[in-house]
Amino acid sequence: MASPRRRLSSLLYSVSPLLLSRSSYSYSSLFHALPFCPRLSLSSSSMAPELQEENYTTGPAEPPQKTRVTVVGSGNWGSVAAKLIASNTLRLSSFHDEVRMWVFEETLPSGEKLTDAINRNNENVKYLPGIKLGKNVVADPDLENAVNGANMLVFVTPHQFMEGICRRLVGKVKADVEAISLIKGMEVKMEGPCMISTLISDQLGINCCVLMGANIANEIAVEKFSEATVGYREKKEIAQKWVQLFSTSYFIVTPVQDVEGVELCGTLKNVVAIAAGFVDGLEMGNNTKAAIMRIGLREMKAFSKMLFSSVKDTTFFESCGVADLITTCLGGRNRKVAEAFARSEGKRSFDELEAEMLQGQKLQGVSTAKEVYEVLSHRGWLDFFPLFATVHEICIGTLPPTAIVEHSERTPKM
Repeated sequence: MASPRRRLSSLLYSVSPLLLSRSSYSYSSLFHALPFCPRLSLSSSSMAPELQEENYTTGPAEPPQKTRVTVVGSGNWGSVAAKLIASNTLRLSSFHDEVRMWVFEETLPSGEKLTDAINRNNENVKYLPGIKLGKNVVADPDLENAVNGANMLVFVTPHQFMEGICRRLVGKVKADVEAISLIKGMEVKMEGPCMISTLISDQLGINCCVLMGANIANEIAVEKFSEATVGYREKKEIAQKWVQLFSTSYFIVTPVQDVEGVELCGTLKNVVAIAAGFVDGLEMGNNTKAAIMRIGLREMKAFSKMLFSSVKDTTFFESCGVADLITTCLGGRNRKVAEAFARSEGKRSFDELEAEMLQGQKLQGVSTAKEVYEVLSHRGWLDFFPLFATVHEICIGTLPPTAIVEHSERTPKM
């Protein structure tokens, strides 16, 4: 005799494929679709006349418009994001299969355009070689064409390019488009710091969520288990749609109602990773590195809450918080280049090391440290954040790499 679970499974799979589409369904709709349900045994003659007439005159309902997704950015993380999304748009009937990916056009050493190489090989041969993105990913070097008709925009470029990208897109996207930022960083203006999600919302007039987490792109590309956090403001149903679009068996996404907290975690952890790299380059050991990470997390939390009182303490225990801090301090590009900087005793610049070590990828930690320092200096908060302040001063050569411990040992005047 079959087990109850096996019987239930057989029953579920006997339901009409029209009712069990690839999109989600409710238990109530499933119940009414079962073979023994009286609703399905109703004949047309038993219907009320007005219902028969309505069905006859209106005909079949128009199918709902499928959601189109465009990824704005095609670096290491942008290519992985496109791979995740493309696998789900094929699986979910509510999404259009094709995923466009805007590519900043480059010419490869072979003379071939990067866009042509991506579309021919189905992989980003420069920034994510050896990984198939999905045959439904289409690289496009024309930004306006790439976003044309898109209902959901995924922004994943170096943060210093975003203001220019947004200016190019003003008037080119509809007001009902939903956006999400995977970008770590912020803009500092005369009036104060501006988060990238806010920049997108203000310039384009659209809602923007954020996705951050312990996400080293190359590990996700080969489908190693990872987590991420979606930060949203008010509409949880929109956050759930992003969760649905990104989630796979190896990439688990959780929604949190705290855009600023999630985004600042993803931004500030790169500054702490620079500090961790200094510790590695100076061979100070794991105890010192753990201390730097703890002090860094404390400053991340204090800075976030001083800027935005709405930031939640619990956000720092999500993947975007402590988990992202740990993985970035252990294996991220910011840590790697900062280690080389410390080994050179600060005699080689970050720009030189970035060009040599990252094959076109960009550091975020150094520029973010500068932006954070500007905020701290303008608001008179430098004494509250000795680690953040010291990282920037080492990066610009005011202090030697050894100062990372000497200065961060000071107790903040909170």
